[in-house]
Amino acid sequence: MTTEAGVRNPGVVGLSRLSDCERGGIRIFIVCRAVTPAIDRPLSCRELLADYQTARSHGIRGLTQKLLFRGVGDNDVYNITAPFHWRGESWILGRVEARDTEHSEVRFFKGSGSEWEATSFRAFENMQDPCVTFVGDELVLGGVKFPVSLASGETGWRMEFYRGTAPDRLSRFFTGPDKMKDIRLKELADGRIAVLTRPQGSVGGRGKIGFTVVKSLDDLDVGGIERAPLFDNLFLDEEWGGANEVHLLPDGTLGVLGHIACFDEREHRHYYAIVFVVDPATGEASQPRIIAERSDFPDGPAKRPDLVNVIFSGGLLRDGDGGAILYAGVSDVEAACMETPDPFRFAENSGCLDVTRPVG
Repeated sequence: MTTEAGVRNPGVVGLSRLSDCERGGIRIFIVCRAVTPAIDRPLSCRELLADYQTARSHGIRGLTQKLLFRGVGDNDVYNITAPFHWRGESWILGRVEARDTEHSEVRFFKGSGSEWEATSFRAFENMQDPCVTFVGDELVLGGVKFPVSLASGETGWRMEFYRGTAPDRLSRFFTGPDKMKDIRLKELADGRIAVLTRPQGSVGGRGKIGFTVVKSLDDLDVGGIERAPLFDNLFLDEEWGGANEVHLLPDGTLGVLGHIACFDEREHRHYYAIVFVVDPATGEASQPRIIAERSDFPDGPAKRPDLVNVIFSGGLLRDGDGGAILYAGVSDVEAACMETPDPFRFAENSGCLDVTRPVG
């Protein structure tokens, strides 16, 4: 499948709205909101959530449902990608782990709708939170390698990326900076590669998104990723977020599905699905908006008490007719999908996105 700009889109598998995700689904209210007037600071989780909840109360009926994964024993599957079409079949990549550990592996699943079966293809051991895109005819798979031994002697994490033309022919071609998650890649219409980054610490604080462009996958390098300018209009210093999936839109801009997160007074985590738009020609980003929260999805268990109110955006299936299906991990235990208006169709049609420049 290809986008209108001619780039293969791993997020299209021929679903018609939520028709393949309806059995046992429950009704919820979802709606896109009006664009927030321009302001000179990031909006907090609380402000974005209030805006979303107000709009949702006047919203459109949608459906949401849990996904079932077979062939993994008693292990949980969560923090999935959206389904993608490859070599004539529909696939999902998912994080697989036992409930009492964070040592996981990433596996390929085949199926459709709400039911997916683990395949015999290679499992990526000690890997978390997969992502997927296509560059030319190659599938590019990424994930967070954990644990790894860092040069400092600490135990940490890094992202690893693999490329190839078949599930059993994927080779590692790039390893990201130490302690950086949420690196995302997207081929632009001219063949260059957009790179979204997520440093933490002395640069990035709890986690901010950066942006750069390289000529090809072969031009990715750790230094360039570490130097990518950061957007200053997405997150407050005491909050954090990251990119999860990138869509090339017909006008050449990038629709980014991501997450924003914060702690409450009990140090419990709260994660929400967000979207924003990046202009790769200028390096500018629109202000984010929330498109889903945990309560939009079916009730279920959590890995820990501090993870109850967590969703981790996996991907969007856009139906080309103004609708979409959001796939997400929920509470670090399960995966689910939810019908929603296409947030990037809204962005394309609004013509009034607030845009500010990144720092640096």
